Amino acid sequence: MAAMDKVLVFDTTLRDGEQSPGCSMTTDEKLQMARQLERLGVDIMEAGFPIASRGDFEAVTAVAAEIRGPVIAGLARANEADIKRAWEALKGAERPRIHTFLATSDIHLQYKLRKTREEVLRMIREAVGLARSLCADVEFSPEDAGRTDLNYLVECCHVAVEAGATTLNLPDTVGYCLEPEYEKMFADVKARVPGAERVTLSTHTHDDLGLAVANTLAGLRGGARQVECTINGIGERAGNAALEEIIMALHVRQDKLGLETSIRTEELFAASQLLTRMTGVAVQRNKAIVGRNAFAHEAGIHQDGVLKNAITYEIISPKTVGMPSNEIVLGKHSGRHALAKRYEDLGYHLSKPEIERAYARFTELADRKKSIYDEDLLAIVHEGFDDLPETYNLTHFQNVTRSGGPSTATVELSRDGEVVRDSATADGPCDAAFRAIDRLTGLPGIIVDFAVHTVGPGTDGTAEVTIRARFDRLEFSGKRTGHNIVEAAARAYLQAANKALYELRSSARAERSADPVHANEMVNRMFPGGY
Repeated sequence: MAAMDKVLVFDTTLRDGEQSPGCSMTTDEKLQMARQLERLGVDIMEAGFPIASRGDFEAVTAVAAEIRGPVIAGLARANEADIKRAWEALKGAERPRIHTFLATSDIHLQYKLRKTREEVLRMIREAVGLARSLCADVEFSPEDAGRTDLNYLVECCHVAVEAGATTLNLPDTVGYCLEPEYEKMFADVKARVPGAERVTLSTHTHDDLGLAVANTLAGLRGGARQVECTINGIGERAGNAALEEIIMALHVRQDKLGLETSIRTEELFAASQLLTRMTGVAVQRNKAIVGRNAFAHEAGIHQDGVLKNAITYEIISPKTVGMPSNEIVLGKHSGRHALAKRYEDLGYHLSKPEIERAYARFTELADRKKSIYDEDLLAIVHEGFDDLPETYNLTHFQNVTRSGGPSTATVELSRDGEVVRDSATADGPCDAAFRAIDRLTGLPGIIVDFAVHTVGPGTDGTAEVTIRARFDRLEFSGKRTGHNIVEAAARAYLQAANKALYELRSSARAERSADPVHANEMVNRMFPGGY
């Protein structure tokens, strides 16, 4: 069998993916995600856009300092300030890359940049040249390449290669291209740009027409050997090409594509689940590769075939992508070692303190349920490892709902040993619980997103409630599981409120040093008892 070509995997979950509404991450969360991407085996991870904010700069710096092995990239517009800021964040990396970009389509030149083609060529030459003087690894992206005049695109790429670019990324920025167009663009650039044989061509596609993965494969057929993608396909608008879908397409159809990657496919599901926990944005149930229904069979004909031989209806084994199954069941008599081993099988390498915390929650659940399934274990680790200190804890909850009438919720919270209690009435039971929590915390929230999923099979399952709420112009997520949906919703909402209180309290402390009077007013309003 002929040797297969290697495809480099450029993950931009921490940069382009984070730009997806509701998917922003803290520095600590980015580090956790970066560690999982390292376990996954990505070749390059784009850690952020350093000049975008102080937080993004610190996140890129932290990832660059810790992660070893993969190339760490930082994004920069084609100007001196951006490029120097990116290098400042990246210089501690073992293998740094500056990724600079500039729009090249006539649409962008006329309406966004208000530049001539000649001016843009000069900007490309100067930006790539500056980046190369700082860093040996430089990627250039002609933004909106998919709608750029081909002759001008070739000219832009030629200038970038002459200036020192080592990777040329040709993005379909708005998800406009059809497969033959995208494939031809790569073939033409590869054939017509002098020096193209010395650089790596890269795809970057968006899913506005649902073609992101298909176009990525088309780009590979055209000569690309790097793919830019995100976990779960998160990203601007309809999202980026989903990493897990690209990888498994290459894996399953090696016979036709003849391409391979260094990705450890058994880490795909763990990466998907971790991102879901970080952002609070769950993947659709029928999502390819990592969705809950990806390996589920309900139709009788399908069930019969799978029982006889799974290959009849499954082209991928769940184990290949690290997807759990309900065949292995844990009960209340299981020990810590068995629990730790099962978590390892699911892609979670927990420390001893984390195992103790998980085991405590596991035994509590095992006392209420006959069987513990993998979904239950995932719910435990998803909701139980938030390191932010909780200002309030829910100690008592009671709900009364009348048919055709209002609902009343009574909530008891504890804070620093002090117990407070209040009730509220609203049209629905969940809203009543939220309003009672608002009265006790003094920080009212507005529900932005509310989702309920079942965890585990049949009536023995539990409810997983995910909430996203806005507090004082900031949005925070919470997730909790339980047999009582309303109580789980109340706990999820309180988790989001605790995050908001922590963030606002941190902001108040920072502001106190600059404006003590205003900061004290903020503190007294949010924390009348002091903090």
